[in-house]
Amino acid sequence: MKFFIQAGAILGLLGVALGAFGAHALRATLEASGRSDTFETAVKYQFYHALALLAVGILMQVFSANPAAMRLLNWAGYSFLGGVLIFSGSLYILCFTGVTWLGAITPIGGVFMIAGWALLLWAFL
Repeated sequence: MKFFIQAGAILGLLGVALGAFGAHALRATLEASGRSDTFETAVKYQFYHALALLAVGILMQVFSANPAAMRLLNWAGYSFLGGVLIFSGSLYILCFTGVTWLGAITPIGGVFMIAGWALLLWAFL
């Protein structure tokens, strides 16, 4: 429970920091490389899923007496976290290094994010 709230807070904090860094310090570099949209997408999805992790942590506290829901919420939280690390992480690395083959793993992160939302839904069906 606490882990997902902490992870969501850390991802939110880093999202603000990276967003500001990209908008100010890296603006010219990102625009010159044509990667400003890619960077913005990485930050946006990191934020969405930081909030999702906060929600998972809170929901785990509310539904702690329901083992089935807890198990699915746990999987949802790890799916969101893995999704951010793979999806946004690969996009950040692409933007900072120009290593284009990492774009091939970005969809794997997206699948983790989708799985997280599906598991969250399943927990309450």
